[in-house]
Amino acid sequence: MIGYYVHHHGLGHLHRALCIARHARSPVTGLSSLDPPPDWPGPWISLPLDTGGPAAVDTRAQGRLHWAPLFHDGYADRMSTLAGWLGRTRPTLLVSDVSVEVACLARLMGVPVVVAAMRGRRLDAAHRLGHDIALRLLAPWPATAPEPGWPSRWYDKTIYASAFSRDDGRVPTPPPRDGTRRVLLMLGAGGSGITFEQVRAARAATPDWQWDLLGGPGGAWSADPWTRICAADVVITHGGQNAVAECAAARRPTVVLPQERPYGEQHATGRALREAGLAVVREHWPDPPQWPSVLAEAAALDGDAWSGWAPGDGARRAARALDALAAMPGAS
Repeated sequence: MIGYYVHHHGLGHLHRALCIARHARSPVTGLSSLDPPPDWPGPWISLPLDTGGPAAVDTRAQGRLHWAPLFHDGYADRMSTLAGWLGRTRPTLLVSDVSVEVACLARLMGVPVVVAAMRGRRLDAAHRLGHDIALRLLAPWPATAPEPGWPSRWYDKTIYASAFSRDDGRVPTPPPRDGTRRVLLMLGAGGSGITFEQVRAARAATPDWQWDLLGGPGGAWSADPWTRICAADVVITHGGQNAVAECAAARRPTVVLPQERPYGEQHATGRALREAGLAVVREHWPDPPQWPSVLAEAAALDGDAWSGWAPGDGARRAARALDALAAMPGAS
């Protein structure tokens, strides 16, 4: 049995977990405060939320952890639920995507841990603890684009699965060839700093482009944006791992606008994409006069170059690696 902890901020962690669980031979139990997706292939343990209530006290444990408030009923109930499941089930592996505290709890209970790696500045004491105790780090990016500045011991135990998404295995269809140039602005569930006025001004500055809005200001969300991604000549999105992976699966030319996230995660992803020549990356929303050249630069990209970032079998690779770890000698 593999336990898979899914963090409840945004939907990226959930999408990653579902992609991997679908391909795993071992049974996978989801552990999260999120509701299980309808097609989750195994058991699901609902965890109490560890937020709300009275003001949290010493949440970082003197800087050694990220969220471990004292005297907090939600946090205590959450960790008790996890500990109870670990003690009863005795999983052969626990994947943490992503929580230092959950990784530490599992390891202290004698369960091997795989930590989902994320880009950005992860050299604080809490991240060092979580990464150091992990048996392996699971990186959803290719080995050709490692995250710089890690200790060598982290590189040595990293599984490079390449980028993957729920769209892997789908066959991209080309945009309509009717003389209309289409751009899709795709924003995520984790929030963005983009305003309706910025979007309106960008559209006005690019009258030769037809804009489609997916999420964010002025756009409705879609549970399955694949068709709209494929229909676009250029996709504009944030720097979240899953959004980028979905653009890569569709082989669409992409403009990446990293959003502010803890530890500079999206800006680090943007840097990696820029260095690989895979996307047009702008650290800030361009001013209106800049948009025509930004879209033209992106349209000139070769969408097929995404195959080096997301070859299409990343989730299968990740699942095979987890299955192998769960079957190690000593795992019952």
